[in-house]
Amino acid sequence: MTNVLEVKHLCKHYPSFTLKDVNFSLEKGKITGFIGRNGAGKSTTLNSLLHFVHPDNGEILFWGEDVSVGEMEIKQKIGFVSSGMSYYPNKKLKAVTNVTKSFYREWDEEAYQNYMREFELDENKTFRQLSMGMKIKYALALALSHNAELLILDEPTSGLDPVSRENLLEIFMSLCDRGKTILFSTHITSDLDKCADNIIYIRNGQIVERSALSEFVNTYRLVEYGENELTPEQMDKLIGKRRNKSGWTSLIRSKEAANFPGNISEADLDGIMVHLESEGKV
Repeated sequence: MTNVLEVKHLCKHYPSFTLKDVNFSLEKGKITGFIGRNGAGKSTTLNSLLHFVHPDNGEILFWGEDVSVGEMEIKQKIGFVSSGMSYYPNKKLKAVTNVTKSFYREWDEEAYQNYMREFELDENKTFRQLSMGMKIKYALALALSHNAELLILDEPTSGLDPVSRENLLEIFMSLCDRGKTILFSTHITSDLDKCADNIIYIRNGQIVERSALSEFVNTYRLVEYGENELTPEQMDKLIGKRRNKSGWTSLIRSKEAANFPGNISEADLDGIMVHLESEGKV
């Protein structure tokens, strides 16, 4: 089966940053989380996929077709949402929608109206009158209303309250149940713990991990310890070191857990990323 997206040897050079030989693919009907620190290359990668910036090298295939050849047709099947998106600030949402839907052959007015009601959005408000969270909801309503097969989401839950985020994650999962595919970049890694199937981890412009989320998380355990509590041999196995109220925490490889008596627990995605970034290795 052809992957929804295949990225091969993607490179983009800036004076102070380089995206280096990025490779990954997306499976149909799956949510893939895209994680990394600020400046790691997430937005550059996403913008390159859609030719908002033009890569220096590499191949980007959507449904087996090169985006540089079939860009307009491919974009009919993609919905894109970024927390930095903006529209005409003084135009009513109704006017913005009328312009937007003219670009899409598969626009679904009923779905659009349903999302507007669900997100409690008023078409008679201007974009300037919306809060950050409401702006993201509006961008999502547009992206979800033209029967896109792939959603590319750059920080879509940023600025949303916890209840709205939970509701949105449920929508994402229900879309995947219907065969839609989602690439989801976020700093709120707890959202990915709840909904993602796969993970892509980028650091300093390079992909350092591509795997099923469960496989990635199960690679590590979290150990808590006090000062001088561990042997030198145990200390040598630690990955990252962070302070907490009772001492310190570090990651260890799951296969090493039997060699660490004491307080060992399962690690979540947030804890793994924090410790790996403090250590500088995977």
